[in-house]
Amino acid sequence: MSAGLAAFLDDYSAALRRHVAAPGQEGLSEGYDLGRRALVEGISLLDLTEHHFRAVAEFTQAQADSRRAEVALEFLLQTMAALDIATRGYLDGTRRYEQQRSRAEDLAGRDAFRTALVESLQDGFFVADEHGTIIEVNSAFGGLTGYGAEEVPFTLPHPWALSDRAGYPQIGTEASRFVTPVRHRDGRERWLAVSASSLVHQENDERIFVGTVRDVTAEHDAQARDQAASRLATAVGAATSMVEVLAVGLDELRRTMGAQTALVAVWPSRTGRPDVYSCGAPPSGAGPELTAASASSTATPVREGMGAEVPLDEQVRGLLDRARRQTARGLSAVTTEDEGVEAVVAPLGETGDAALWVRFGTPRAVSAADWALYSLLVGHLSVALQRARNFDQARATSLTLQRAMLGPIELPPRFSVHYEPALPPLEIGGDWYDVVPLRDGTIGVVVGDCVGRGLSAAVVMGQLRTAARALLLRGAGPAQLLAELDTVAARIPGAMCTTVCAAVLDPARGMVRYSNAGHMPPVLAPPGGPGRVLEGGRAVPLATFDTPRRPEATTALPPGATLVLFTDGLVEQRGYDIEEGFVKIADVLSETGAALPRDVADAVLSRLAPAAGYDDDVAMVVYRQPPEPLRIDIPAAAAELTGLRRALYRWFATAAVPHDLAADLVAAANEACSNSVEHAYRDSEPGRVTLTATCEGDRVVLEITDSGRWIPTPTDPGFRGRGVEMMRVLTEDLEFHQDDTGTRVRMWVTLPSITFPTANPLRGTRRDHLDQLPAR
Repeated sequence: MSAGLAAFLDDYSAALRRHVAAPGQEGLSEGYDLGRRALVEGISLLDLTEHHFRAVAEFTQAQADSRRAEVALEFLLQTMAALDIATRGYLDGTRRYEQQRSRAEDLAGRDAFRTALVESLQDGFFVADEHGTIIEVNSAFGGLTGYGAEEVPFTLPHPWALSDRAGYPQIGTEASRFVTPVRHRDGRERWLAVSASSLVHQENDERIFVGTVRDVTAEHDAQARDQAASRLATAVGAATSMVEVLAVGLDELRRTMGAQTALVAVWPSRTGRPDVYSCGAPPSGAGPELTAASASSTATPVREGMGAEVPLDEQVRGLLDRARRQTARGLSAVTTEDEGVEAVVAPLGETGDAALWVRFGTPRAVSAADWALYSLLVGHLSVALQRARNFDQARATSLTLQRAMLGPIELPPRFSVHYEPALPPLEIGGDWYDVVPLRDGTIGVVVGDCVGRGLSAAVVMGQLRTAARALLLRGAGPAQLLAELDTVAARIPGAMCTTVCAAVLDPARGMVRYSNAGHMPPVLAPPGGPGRVLEGGRAVPLATFDTPRRPEATTALPPGATLVLFTDGLVEQRGYDIEEGFVKIADVLSETGAALPRDVADAVLSRLAPAAGYDDDVAMVVYRQPPEPLRIDIPAAAAELTGLRRALYRWFATAAVPHDLAADLVAAANEACSNSVEHAYRDSEPGRVTLTATCEGDRVVLEITDSGRWIPTPTDPGFRGRGVEMMRVLTEDLEFHQDDTGTRVRMWVTLPSITFPTANPLRGTRRDHLDQLPAR
């Protein structure tokens, strides 16, 4: 027996005797302490039990006392209580260990199952922490992004993220469903549909994201193609001319394809140099050979031969020329040596006179989806272009018919006309004007308005205008003209209630006779004075009531006065009193007495134009009566010529002399006055120079007189002395007269007829480089 065991047993025996001798709680506590000591000192339970019963046996032999035996047993049990607790704790720990081990084995099996399940998913799988760091992915995720499980974790920004796509969420940063673009490790761009959920980790209460990703590139590309085609169709849908289609369509095509330059070449005559419509950077060299590619298509454009010359490389021109002659409608690729696509070429339309060329900034790989998109876009543009061409042809026909019915293309001097249809862009309606020079030097003017709009009203208008012109040429006055038009209108379906204002102008006498059949009254304004409405000669519209006699009024035309005849579309606007329109016209005429008639017309239209545009046809005629003769008497000094030139310019504007012709006449008059200043009074006291400007019918005559004598023109004038020749060139005729009283120079020009193009100048298309055209 060891010393430790012997000492413990002796202490146990002593404690047992004390408890037996005096049972109590103190003894039991001592027994419990001995039990804990036994655990610490490693005392065997068997040794303790054997020693206890031997000690008890000695007590019972000494004196038989059953009570003492029970007290001894109570002490033993108290001693063994600590041992019992330790034993049960050990057994519980062992059981828990077994349970944990079984559980760990079960978790290991479940982890293997989970891993196999995740790896079997066709969609990519990922787990991300609350900071957006991807901590777990499956092999499908690696296949979609190029970054697999062996490289986790992936911190923000993720290696597949596109830095130029701001606004798209990162994978693993949101608990939702979204589609985001990614850059595969091989450089391709893909679109992934992400479905993520937010969870809370049970062990550390941290937030994690668990989700899947799916490749939706094909669906996205198909949707993008549909959207691009829809945008292009919408952009060109409102275009009504070829230039408008090209202006909006080619730019949309270039941006959608991500190209640097896009242009279309159109051969108007199938030979010679083409017109080129361009958009983007100026075109340069085309690159390598033309190679057939995929897809069917046609194209869309904007231009070179439109004013500003667009440089076109000869190789590009050759590519376009070959492309337009292709029988098969399809796209072709211009490739580099490494098979990268540098440009795309395609024929346009079905007439073989147009082709498209689109150049990328850098050569690129073009997928089948890209070819499908390019073909779809080019096809839409080709259809829009053909539609615009058809519309242009119809519009040109309409304009030709309109001008034939509307009025003369050439007008006498000092006139300006304007026509604004309510149904653009066909520019045809029921309003008309006519200006007819008559044999006696007078001028007949007719402005009318048929009921209705569009083609039906234009048919009525054409018949009435023709009848009115014939009556004027036959010598009918305003009242007689309207009276006979009553009979004509009564026999034309749809002509009832037509309003007409007819006038005969006498520029030489300064008079106007007029008669009004229910039409807007003319407005007359003297130069610098207030305008007034000519209310005389008014009666009912045509073919409404039997009138025994149409009234007629006569009014003086003051020198330099402006007369305006117009239809009701100019002054009748919803929500406004018609009298306000007349007041505005009178105000404009009083402010523009020194402006050309065409500038007066523009000012009237600008002042009265509604914000939403005219909702009725507008026809307007502006006439300027010749002004009073101009007489300027100045000292023969060079400093006086500046004021003379300014006064002459103002008078020419009042006399409706076109600006370019006025500049020539001012230059000729200035040269004549300069000669008087420099040469007429060379050997005498300075005298005076007198300039007189008059209107003699359609001629403007200038006379410059002085009391001196000009020196003869030398045979070789050298660098100077060419003023007379310049005056001859700048005027229609030049006369000199010299006598003892002085020198007189007489020069004149005939005012040209006012020519209007077939198309309305306010609606004319600009012929520019596409970048200079207005955007849609």
